[in-house]
Amino acid sequence: MSEATAQKIPVTVLTGYLGAGKTTLLNRILSENHGKKYAVIVNEFGEIGIDNDLIIGADEEVFEMNNGCICCTVRGDLVRIMDGLMKRKGKFDAIIVETTGLADPAPVAQTFFVDEDVQKNARLDAVVTVADAKWLSDRLKDAPEAKNQIAFADVIVLNKTDLVTKPELAEVEARIRAINPYAKLHRTERCSVALADVLDRGAFDLDRILDIEPSFLEADDHDHAHDHHHHHGHDHDHHHDHGHGLKHYHDEDMQSLSLKTDKPLDPNLFMPWLQNLVQVEGGKILRSKGILAFHDDDDRYVFQGVHMMLEGNHQRKWKDGEKRESRLVFIGRELPEKAIREGFESCIVS
Repeated sequence: MSEATAQKIPVTVLTGYLGAGKTTLLNRILSENHGKKYAVIVNEFGEIGIDNDLIIGADEEVFEMNNGCICCTVRGDLVRIMDGLMKRKGKFDAIIVETTGLADPAPVAQTFFVDEDVQKNARLDAVVTVADAKWLSDRLKDAPEAKNQIAFADVIVLNKTDLVTKPELAEVEARIRAINPYAKLHRTERCSVALADVLDRGAFDLDRILDIEPSFLEADDHDHAHDHHHHHGHDHDHHHDHGHGLKHYHDEDMQSLSLKTDKPLDPNLFMPWLQNLVQVEGGKILRSKGILAFHDDDDRYVFQGVHMMLEGNHQRKWKDGEKRESRLVFIGRELPEKAIREGFESCIVS
């Protein structure tokens, strides 16, 4: 990570359906003796019930906690709040932004791509989604936001695992993987996940996109390394759920698509194709990321995006003996898979 990036405060976007356990996690951050100074931005103080015994000082929008953390509310504009935090004396180790249970995390994430002041001082670190093992399957049926939160996540905290049976847990995990095979999954009770597992993950950091999750894109599309208890060939059967047998879910409207080639790509074809793809289909593409090997180029190019917004750059030299291959992932709704595959193939140097 470049020095400038290292100076920026990492921001974690914390999302999850109402009642899934975000509050428990936030309260741990605000009260535990972890020796770090975190700023937590919540929608409503009432939701997290700030314990008066833990408060040192409060002005109208900010509570300072006795473990050194502070908590403030998003009244109006996230950018304004972020600016206020940046100007406070004493730097924060990290900022956690909680989105309401019904919110799509994308607009919050996009703030860190578009606002220059925020970009100067803060960097988007990861989207963490807290999901309720008992109710997630129902939420995925009736709440598109719940599905967005899973699709968007870099880290998923699957909470309340003590309230479900083993087969139910396997089933809910299969559903999660059908939507997002790339997120890091932690199974928890009462959100007892190590804070290091959710904070400072570097999931949006171009230097670490692939280093951090070596499983990112290892498996081919239909055969995720995580699902070894399922046997499945390359069939796209829609297994609907009858009973609790272990199934490989194929999510009808949300997919992840991975592409790879060990032949070099033509940057003069690839870059316009990618730009055009996210301009046209960006509403459907929640997240995209990739690592590219261009023709006659000794450097790896890395990019990532949220909807229509892309950022990318040359990152480092390909190492000796390193396999020069291009790998991309798109996660989104109703992706035009065939068109994307054909477009990608057409950028390969023949």
